[in-house]
Amino acid sequence: MLTTKIGIDLGTVNTVVFVPQKGFVINEPTMVALELPENRVIAVGKEAKEMLGKTPSDIIAYKPLKDGVIADYYITKALLRYFIQKAIGPFNLLIKPDVVISVPAGITQTERRAVINAAVEAGAKNAYVVKEPILAALGAGIPINSHSGNMIVNIGGGAFEVAVVSLGGIVSWASLRIAGNRFDQAIADYVKKKYGLYIGEQTAENVKIAVSSAIATRSKKEHQIRGRDMTSGLPKDILLSSNEIAEALHPYLVETASAIQEVFNQTPPELVADIMEKGIILSGGGAYIDNLPAFFKRALGVSAYVAEEPLFCVAKGTGLILSHLDVYKRTLLSKL
Repeated sequence: MLTTKIGIDLGTVNTVVFVPQKGFVINEPTMVALELPENRVIAVGKEAKEMLGKTPSDIIAYKPLKDGVIADYYITKALLRYFIQKAIGPFNLLIKPDVVISVPAGITQTERRAVINAAVEAGAKNAYVVKEPILAALGAGIPINSHSGNMIVNIGGGAFEVAVVSLGGIVSWASLRIAGNRFDQAIADYVKKKYGLYIGEQTAENVKIAVSSAIATRSKKEHQIRGRDMTSGLPKDILLSSNEIAEALHPYLVETASAIQEVFNQTPPELVADIMEKGIILSGGGAYIDNLPAFFKRALGVSAYVAEEPLFCVAKGTGLILSHLDVYKRTLLSKL
Protein backbone atom coordinates (compact mmCIF):
# COMPACT_ATOMS: atom_id res chain seq x y z
CA MET A 1 0.00 0.00 0.00
CA LEU A 2 1.41 3.38 -0.99
CA THR A 3 1.74 5.84 1.84
CA THR A 4 0.79 9.27 0.54
CA LYS A 5 -0.34 10.86 3.83
CA ILE A 6 1.51 10.98 7.15
CA GLY A 7 0.59 12.58 10.48
CA ILE A 8 3.47 13.55 12.78
CA ASP A 9 3.08 14.44 16.46
CA LEU A 10 6.42 16.21 16.68
CA GLY A 11 7.02 16.37 20.41
CA THR A 12 9.93 17.73 22.41
CA VAL A 13 10.55 14.30 23.95
CA ASN A 14 8.76 11.77 21.74
CA THR A 15 7.56 11.71 18.14
CA VAL A 16 4.57 9.59 17.11
CA VAL A 17 3.85 9.00 13.42
CA PHE A 18 0.41 8.00 12.16
CA VAL A 19 -0.36 6.58 8.73
CA PRO A 20 -4.02 6.12 7.60
CA GLN A 21 -5.08 2.45 7.41
CA LYS A 22 -1.86 1.41 9.16
CA GLY A 23 -2.22 3.27 12.47
CA PHE A 24 0.73 4.31 14.65
CA VAL A 25 3.85 3.19 12.79
CA ILE A 26 6.52 5.03 14.81
CA ASN A 27 6.83 6.03 18.47
CA GLU A 28 10.41 7.08 19.12
CA PRO A 29 12.34 9.71 21.11
CA THR A 30 12.80 13.09 19.40
CA MET A 31 16.55 12.80 19.60
CA VAL A 32 19.54 12.90 17.31
CA ALA A 33 23.13 11.79 18.00
CA LEU A 34 25.79 14.03 16.43
CA GLU A 35 29.46 13.48 15.79
CA LEU A 36 31.57 16.57 16.48
CA PRO A 37 33.01 18.81 15.16
CA GLU A 38 31.30 18.16 11.77
CA ASN A 39 27.80 17.91 13.37
CA ARG A 40 27.26 14.71 11.35
CA VAL A 41 24.07 12.84 12.26
CA ILE A 42 24.98 9.26 13.24
CA ALA A 43 21.78 8.08 14.96
CA VAL A 44 18.15 9.14 15.32
CA GLY A 45 15.27 8.18 17.62
CA LYS A 46 15.62 5.12 19.89
CA GLU A 47 19.21 4.48 18.83
CA ALA A 48 20.18 8.06 19.74
CA LYS A 49 18.44 7.89 23.14
CA GLU A 50 20.32 4.71 24.03
CA MET A 51 23.52 6.77 23.67
CA LEU A 52 22.33 9.43 26.16
CA GLY A 53 24.85 9.86 28.98
CA LYS A 54 27.09 7.12 27.55
CA THR A 55 28.86 8.87 24.65
CA PRO A 56 32.51 9.91 24.28
CA SER A 57 33.23 13.65 24.12
CA ASP A 58 33.06 13.78 20.30
CA ILE A 59 29.47 12.43 20.17
CA ILE A 60 26.48 14.22 21.70
CA ALA A 61 22.86 13.07 22.01
CA TYR A 62 20.79 16.14 21.19
CA LYS A 63 17.10 17.15 21.32
CA PRO A 64 16.48 19.51 18.37
CA LEU A 65 13.16 20.81 19.76
CA LYS A 66 12.86 23.07 22.77
CA ASP A 67 9.47 23.66 24.39
CA GLY A 68 7.78 22.21 21.31
CA VAL A 69 9.44 24.47 18.71
CA ILE A 70 12.49 24.06 16.49
CA ALA A 71 15.73 24.97 18.28
CA ASP A 72 17.97 23.66 15.48
CA TYR A 73 16.59 23.80 11.93
CA TYR A 74 19.05 21.49 10.14
CA ILE A 75 18.93 18.76 12.77
CA THR A 76 15.11 18.91 12.85
CA LYS A 77 15.17 18.46 9.08
CA ALA A 78 17.35 15.33 9.47
CA LEU A 79 14.93 14.05 12.13
CA LEU A 80 11.87 14.63 9.92
CA ARG A 81 13.60 12.97 6.96
CA TYR A 82 14.25 9.90 9.13
CA PHE A 83 10.62 9.68 10.29
CA ILE A 84 9.13 10.31 6.82
CA GLN A 85 11.38 7.73 5.14
CA LYS A 86 10.73 5.17 7.87
CA ALA A 87 6.96 5.72 7.56
CA ILE A 88 6.78 5.36 3.77
CA GLY A 89 9.16 2.38 3.72
CA PRO A 90 12.45 1.71 1.89
CA PHE A 91 10.76 0.78 -1.40
CA ASN A 92 8.72 3.96 -1.78
CA LEU A 93 11.44 6.62 -1.55
CA LEU A 94 10.24 8.37 -4.73
CA ILE A 95 6.88 9.07 -3.07
CA LYS A 96 6.43 12.53 -1.58
CA PRO A 97 3.60 12.35 0.96
CA ASP A 98 1.31 15.07 2.33
CA VAL A 99 2.32 15.61 5.96
CA VAL A 100 0.32 17.07 8.87
CA ILE A 101 2.52 18.16 11.79
CA SER A 102 1.54 19.27 15.28
CA VAL A 103 2.82 22.61 16.60
CA PRO A 104 2.31 24.46 19.94
CA ALA A 105 -0.65 26.84 20.27
CA GLY A 106 1.66 29.81 20.80
CA ILE A 107 3.80 29.25 17.71
CA THR A 108 4.90 32.36 15.82
CA GLN A 109 4.62 32.76 12.03
CA THR A 110 8.41 32.42 11.74
CA GLU A 111 8.44 29.18 13.76
CA ARG A 112 5.47 27.88 11.77
CA ARG A 113 7.26 28.58 8.48
CA ALA A 114 10.40 26.84 9.80
CA VAL A 115 8.42 23.63 10.52
CA ILE A 116 6.80 23.67 7.05
CA ASN A 117 10.12 24.35 5.26
CA ALA A 118 11.93 21.65 7.25
CA ALA A 119 9.22 19.08 6.39
CA VAL A 120 9.24 19.95 2.66
CA GLU A 121 13.04 19.80 2.52
CA ALA A 122 12.89 16.48 4.39
CA GLY A 123 10.74 14.90 1.66
CA ALA A 124 7.13 16.05 2.09
CA LYS A 125 5.10 17.06 -0.97
CA ASN A 126 2.94 19.43 1.09
CA ALA A 127 3.25 20.17 4.81
CA TYR A 128 0.41 21.45 6.98
CA VAL A 129 0.73 22.51 10.61
CA VAL A 130 -2.10 22.27 13.13
CA LYS A 131 -2.05 23.52 16.71
CA GLU A 132 -1.63 20.77 19.30
CA PRO A 133 -4.73 21.55 21.43
CA ILE A 134 -6.95 21.15 18.32
CA LEU A 135 -5.30 17.83 17.43
CA ALA A 136 -5.41 16.61 21.05
CA ALA A 137 -9.12 17.51 21.26
CA LEU A 138 -9.84 15.66 18.01
CA GLY A 139 -7.86 12.63 19.17
CA ALA A 140 -9.67 12.63 22.52
CA GLY A 141 -13.01 12.42 20.72
CA ILE A 142 -14.10 15.99 21.46
CA PRO A 143 -16.51 17.39 18.82
CA ILE A 144 -14.47 20.54 18.11
CA ASN A 145 -16.98 21.97 15.61
CA SER A 146 -19.90 22.07 18.06
CA HIS A 147 -20.99 25.39 19.59
CA SER A 148 -20.41 23.94 23.05
CA GLY A 149 -17.20 24.68 24.94
CA ASN A 150 -14.63 21.98 25.73
CA MET A 151 -11.36 22.32 27.64
CA ILE A 152 -8.34 20.22 26.67
CA VAL A 153 -5.17 20.14 28.77
CA ASN A 154 -2.24 18.65 26.84
CA ILE A 155 0.82 17.84 28.97
CA GLY A 156 3.72 17.00 26.69
CA GLY A 157 7.45 16.70 27.24
CA GLY A 158 8.29 20.36 26.64
CA ALA A 159 5.07 22.32 27.09
CA PHE A 160 1.87 22.31 29.13
CA GLU A 161 -0.97 23.69 27.01
CA VAL A 162 -4.54 24.36 28.04
CA ALA A 163 -7.17 25.53 25.55
CA VAL A 164 -10.91 26.04 25.31
CA VAL A 165 -12.14 24.80 21.94
CA SER A 166 -15.45 25.73 20.31
CA LEU A 167 -16.76 26.00 16.72
CA GLY A 168 -13.56 24.49 15.28
CA GLY A 169 -11.18 27.03 16.84
CA ILE A 170 -9.35 27.99 20.03
CA VAL A 171 -11.30 30.53 22.11
CA SER A 172 -8.75 30.99 24.91
CA TRP A 173 -5.50 29.28 25.78
CA ALA A 174 -2.33 29.34 27.86
CA SER A 175 1.02 27.64 27.52
CA LEU A 176 3.66 26.93 30.16
CA ARG A 177 7.15 25.50 29.80
CA ILE A 178 6.32 23.12 32.62
CA ALA A 179 5.90 19.55 31.43
CA GLY A 180 7.63 16.16 31.32
CA ASN A 181 11.20 17.51 31.08
CA ARG A 182 10.66 19.92 33.96
CA PHE A 183 9.07 17.16 36.06
CA ASP A 184 12.16 14.97 35.47
CA GLN A 185 14.42 17.83 36.57
CA ALA A 186 12.26 18.44 39.67
CA ILE A 187 12.68 14.78 40.68
CA ALA A 188 16.46 14.90 40.13
CA ASP A 189 16.71 18.13 42.18
CA TYR A 190 14.59 16.64 44.99
CA VAL A 191 16.78 13.51 45.22
CA LYS A 192 19.93 15.66 45.22
CA LYS A 193 18.62 17.95 47.98
CA LYS A 194 17.07 15.27 50.24
CA TYR A 195 19.46 12.34 49.75
CA GLY A 196 22.67 13.98 48.46
CA LEU A 197 22.48 11.80 45.38
CA TYR A 198 23.10 12.69 41.74
CA ILE A 199 20.80 10.89 39.28
CA GLY A 200 20.69 11.20 35.51
CA GLU A 201 17.90 12.35 33.23
CA GLN A 202 16.85 8.82 32.29
CA THR A 203 16.75 7.63 35.92
CA ALA A 204 14.52 10.60 36.84
CA GLU A 205 12.24 9.79 33.89
CA ASN A 206 12.04 6.13 34.96
CA VAL A 207 11.04 7.20 38.48
CA LYS A 208 8.33 9.47 37.04
CA ILE A 209 6.94 6.63 34.93
CA ALA A 210 7.09 4.10 37.80
CA VAL A 211 5.81 5.98 40.87
CA SER A 212 4.74 9.54 40.01
CA SER A 213 1.71 10.93 41.81
CA ALA A 214 0.08 14.36 41.89
CA ILE A 215 -1.07 14.02 45.50
CA ALA A 216 0.16 12.11 48.55
CA THR A 217 -1.85 8.96 49.31
CA ARG A 218 -1.96 6.33 52.06
CA SER A 219 -1.22 3.49 49.66
CA LYS A 220 2.09 4.77 48.34
CA LYS A 221 4.21 3.02 45.70
CA GLU A 222 7.98 2.62 46.00
CA HIS A 223 10.80 2.39 43.48
CA GLN A 224 14.52 1.68 43.99
CA ILE A 225 17.03 3.87 42.17
CA ARG A 226 20.80 4.08 41.97
CA GLY A 227 22.82 7.28 41.75
CA ARG A 228 26.18 8.79 42.66
CA ASP A 229 26.66 9.87 46.25
CA MET A 230 27.66 13.56 46.43
CA THR A 231 30.02 12.99 49.36
CA SER A 232 31.83 9.76 48.49
CA GLY A 233 31.38 9.80 44.71
CA LEU A 234 30.40 6.11 44.88
CA PRO A 235 27.21 4.43 43.64
CA LYS A 236 24.38 4.32 46.17
CA ASP A 237 20.85 2.85 46.16
CA ILE A 238 17.79 4.49 47.71
CA LEU A 239 14.06 3.77 47.81
CA LEU A 240 11.76 6.56 46.57
CA SER A 241 8.03 6.67 47.26
CA SER A 242 5.17 8.12 45.22
CA ASN A 243 4.44 10.56 48.07
CA GLU A 244 7.97 11.97 47.76
CA ILE A 245 7.44 12.44 44.01
CA ALA A 246 4.15 14.24 44.77
CA GLU A 247 6.14 16.58 47.04
CA ALA A 248 8.75 17.18 44.31
CA LEU A 249 6.14 17.93 41.64
CA HIS A 250 3.77 19.99 43.80
CA PRO A 251 5.14 23.53 43.03
CA TYR A 252 4.95 22.87 39.28
CA LEU A 253 1.47 21.35 39.44
CA VAL A 254 0.26 24.41 41.37
CA GLU A 255 1.52 26.57 38.47
CA THR A 256 -0.38 24.43 35.95
CA ALA A 257 -3.58 24.80 37.98
CA SER A 258 -3.05 28.59 38.02
CA ALA A 259 -2.69 28.55 34.21
CA ILE A 260 -5.99 26.67 33.87
CA GLN A 261 -7.64 29.18 36.22
CA GLU A 262 -6.31 32.03 34.04
CA VAL A 263 -7.84 30.43 30.93
CA PHE A 264 -11.19 30.17 32.75
CA ASN A 265 -10.91 33.91 33.50
CA GLN A 266 -10.48 34.65 29.76
CA THR A 267 -13.34 32.39 28.64
CA PRO A 268 -16.94 33.55 28.00
CA PRO A 269 -19.26 32.50 30.89
CA GLU A 270 -21.47 30.33 28.63
CA LEU A 271 -18.47 28.21 27.61
CA VAL A 272 -17.25 28.02 31.23
CA ALA A 273 -20.68 26.59 32.17
CA ASP A 274 -20.25 23.91 29.47
CA ILE A 275 -16.81 22.95 30.83
CA MET A 276 -18.08 22.83 34.44
CA GLU A 277 -20.73 20.38 33.27
CA LYS A 278 -18.47 18.18 31.10
CA GLY A 279 -15.14 18.49 32.91
CA ILE A 280 -11.55 18.98 31.71
CA ILE A 281 -9.98 16.41 29.37
CA LEU A 282 -6.31 15.55 30.00
CA SER A 283 -4.04 14.33 27.19
CA GLY A 284 -0.31 13.90 26.53
CA GLY A 285 2.25 11.75 28.35
CA GLY A 286 1.93 13.84 31.52
CA ALA A 287 -1.69 12.70 31.90
CA TYR A 288 -0.33 9.34 33.09
CA ILE A 289 0.74 10.89 36.42
CA ASP A 290 -1.32 9.11 39.07
CA ASN A 291 -4.10 11.12 40.78
CA LEU A 292 -3.75 14.11 38.44
CA PRO A 293 -7.53 14.40 37.89
CA ALA A 294 -8.01 14.40 41.68
CA PHE A 295 -5.38 17.16 42.04
CA PHE A 296 -7.16 19.41 39.50
CA LYS A 297 -10.55 18.67 41.06
CA ARG A 298 -9.18 19.70 44.45
CA ALA A 299 -7.41 22.81 43.10
CA LEU A 300 -10.09 24.08 40.69
CA GLY A 301 -13.37 22.49 41.76
CA VAL A 302 -13.85 21.09 38.24
CA SER A 303 -13.86 17.39 37.36
CA ALA A 304 -11.02 16.19 35.14
CA TYR A 305 -10.74 13.03 33.06
CA VAL A 306 -7.83 11.33 31.32
CA ALA A 307 -8.48 10.76 27.61
CA GLU A 308 -8.24 7.27 26.18
CA GLU A 309 -4.60 6.59 25.20
CA PRO A 310 -3.54 10.15 26.18
CA LEU A 311 -0.03 9.80 24.72
CA PHE A 312 -1.51 9.19 21.26
CA CYS A 313 -4.27 11.86 21.23
CA VAL A 314 -2.31 14.36 19.12
CA ALA A 315 -1.23 11.67 16.63
CA LYS A 316 -4.84 10.40 16.43
CA GLY A 317 -5.89 13.97 15.71
CA THR A 318 -3.47 14.15 12.77
CA GLY A 319 -5.09 10.94 11.47
CA LEU A 320 -8.55 12.54 11.56
CA ILE A 321 -7.23 15.62 9.74
CA LEU A 322 -5.63 13.37 7.08
CA SER A 323 -8.89 11.45 6.62
CA HIS A 324 -10.70 14.66 5.73
CA LEU A 325 -7.78 16.69 4.37
CA ASP A 326 -9.79 18.41 1.62
CA VAL A 327 -12.38 19.66 4.15
CA TYR A 328 -9.76 20.84 6.65
CA LYS A 329 -7.69 22.54 3.94
CA ARG A 330 -10.59 24.91 3.37
CA THR A 331 -11.48 25.50 7.02
CA LEU A 332 -9.19 24.58 9.88
CA LEU A 333 -5.82 24.69 8.10
CA SER A 334 -6.50 28.14 6.64
CA LYS A 335 -6.93 29.53 10.16
CA LEU A 336 -3.57 28.30 11.39
